[in-house]
Amino acid sequence: MKKITLLVCLLMTTLAAHAQFEKGKWFISPSVTGLDLAYDTGIDKASFALEANGGAFLIDNLALLVHAGASFNVSGSDTNVYTLGVGGRYYFDKIGIFTGAGVNLDHWSWSTTDDTRISLALEAGYAFFLSRTVTLEPAVFCNIGNEARFGLKLGFGFYF
Repeated sequence: MKKITLLVCLLMTTLAAHAQFEKGKWFISPSVTGLDLAYDTGIDKASFALEANGGAFLIDNLALLVHAGASFNVSGSDTNVYTLGVGGRYYFDKIGIFTGAGVNLDHWSWSTTDDTRISLALEAGYAFFLSRTVTLEPAVFCNIGNEARFGLKLGFGFYF
C-alpha cells in the first residue's frame, strides 16, 4: 500500500510540474557545483563552485537562461574562475527531465596572471518538485573550453 501511495504522489507531482514549464513563467536556480571534486591531501586543497541561473520560458518547455558562477581552487590549484553566460534549457514534457546548453565568458584568475576565455556548457538533470513552485535539481554538467571539466551539481529551482 505504501508503494502505491508513493507512486500516486510522484505521478501527481510530475503532472503538476508541467504547469511550471509554460510560456511566460520565470525561474531562478542557485546551485552548488563541483561535487565530483574531492579534498586532495597531496596538495592540501579543496575545490567547489557556486552558480545561479535565471530565465524565462519563451515557449512551453523551452527557457532562455542567464548564468553567473564562481569556481574556487579549480583542479586543486590556486585558480579561480568567474563566469557569465547565456543559454537555453529544454524540459521534456510533464516529466521534469531537462537538458541545457550555453556559451560562457570565463575569467580565469591565477596567482600571477589573469585570462578570459570562452567555453561551451552542457547539462542534463531532473527537476524534482518539492512543492508547486520549488524544485530540487540534481544535474551532471560539462564545460568545454581549453580543458573539459565534468561534474555534478545540486540546486534549487524557484518557479514564478
